[in-house]
Amino acid sequence: MSSQAPQKIQLPDEDLDWIQMRMETGPVFPETTKEKMMRKIKENPLVPIGCVATGCALCYGLYNFRTGNRRMSQMMMRARIAAQGFTVLALIGGVVMTYGKNDK
Repeated sequence: MSSQAPQKIQLPDEDLDWIQMRMETGPVFPETTKEKMMRKIKENPLVPIGCVATGCALCYGLYNFRTGNRRMSQMMMRARIAAQGFTVLALIGGVVMTYGKNDK
């Protein structure tokens, strides 16, 4: 086995136009994941509130189910359904509002 250095291949400039175009347009991901999440939360703050309410109702309902408090467990499961409905409505409302902003 002989170790040879890699050979350079000359490519025509036309094949590399996409590189120049990408450099001119900027980075592919202009915002980080955290920045995008914070922007989305600011645009529609009711969705995270609904998600937290859903999670709390679910956890407390499961806790009551495990401890044998069936009445409170049933109430919490119903509260979870209501919180999920609120979250879905908040999500739909946010989409409609965003669509309305983009139209103008």
